[in-house]
Amino acid sequence: MEVKLYVGNLSYDTSEEQLRSLFSEAGTVSSIDLIMDRDTHRPKGFGFVTMSTQAEAEKAISLLNGKEVDGRALTVNAARPREERPMGGDRGRSFGNQSRHKQSRGGGGYNNRY
Repeated sequence: MEVKLYVGNLSYDTSEEQLRSLFSEAGTVSSIDLIMDRDTHRPKGFGFVTMSTQAEAEKAISLLNGKEVDGRALTVNAARPREERPMGGDRGRSFGNQSRHKQSRGGGGYNNRY
């Protein structure tokens, strides 16, 4: 059974090839998924590596957790299931206060702040 591992504290310069080479020391790497910022298309500094067996995943954790790669100590542990997040584009911001803010600033809104 394949096991997905979380790999954090990656340098933004770390490549998929580097991760594959590193994790291959522990066993067979099934897949690598470096998480990229959707706006800048640059790495976010973490990703996921899927190992082919539980034993290989445990070996990878013991070998690589805390290991320094590109000047940074890696965090390697079993990945948790993805949490459900609410749909929508507001990302948790409250838009209800904007209309009051505009009124209190003479109707100029955010353009007249500076």
